[in-house]
Amino acid sequence: MWNLSFTPPQVIEARVLTRLPDSLRQPRPTAWVDANKPGHVMDSFLEGPAFDRAGNLYLVDIPYGRILRVSPELQWTQVAQYEGWPNGLAVHRDGSVWIADYRRGILRLDPATGRVDTVLGHRNSESFKGVNDLAFDAQGQCYFTDQGQTGLHDPTGRVYRLRENGQLDLLLGNAPSPNGLALSADGKLLFVAVTRGNAVWRAPLLPDGSISKMGAFQTFFGASGPDGMALDAEGRLVVAHASLGGAFVLNARGEVTHFVRSPVGATVTNVAFRPGTRELLMTESQTGSVLTAELPAPGQLLYSHDTPE
Repeated sequence: MWNLSFTPPQVIEARVLTRLPDSLRQPRPTAWVDANKPGHVMDSFLEGPAFDRAGNLYLVDIPYGRILRVSPELQWTQVAQYEGWPNGLAVHRDGSVWIADYRRGILRLDPATGRVDTVLGHRNSESFKGVNDLAFDAQGQCYFTDQGQTGLHDPTGRVYRLRENGQLDLLLGNAPSPNGLALSADGKLLFVAVTRGNAVWRAPLLPDGSISKMGAFQTFFGASGPDGMALDAEGRLVVAHASLGGAFVLNARGEVTHFVRSPVGATVTNVAFRPGTRELLMTESQTGSVLTAELPAPGQLLYSHDTPE
């Protein structure tokens, strides 16, 4: 049952906006591919879409440790390549690009120079399982997921919050593969894509910063599960699904109102709104493509584009 009106979700057909140029594809074995896509030789795995104030789209290429930039004119540039597996991106208000790196923790990229440094590499000298995605709230606090290889067999994935003063809070420690996450505009709700549980979890954020009464907001099916997420200005949650060939749009009750369908591959890994518009961008990692579609409302204002008072 998708919604209480007992009608199918409205299908929005996406189209290919651009694809990773052949000159930037690297068809060779890597340890990440061996572990996560065994038996395959891949030339890329795009994830982590995020926009800067100039309208540039930043992406990660996980297996090859690359940060890529797509200009408003759809010109691709490799900004950085380093020893790591970058998985998620978020742009800071100061213009730096923060990276959730599976091997190295939370990193920071200077897009002007390509320099990558470490923000947080461990917790109390213990390595992370493998961080996956991150998001800033309106105060600049960084929320991130620590997924590793957790799943229903090992439901010990974590969600952390890194405060601006450096304090690290463990918010959740029992998720089977926490992946994408999103925060409501008022800072009162946290959504977490729990990939191997094939669900999106929802938790109230209390005034003291803790969470309470976390529950399943919507459940799905398929060989994989929910991945990256984004909120629109009217509170709808857009959820990329990594095996069902598109992204689901959920209203405030968790009902599926729309499905944004990929015209190419089935591995839709993440989503981002072009700031100030109704245009949704989706990474389709099977084909190394960036997809585009028009949604009912513009994206929620992000910390990266908000002007401080």
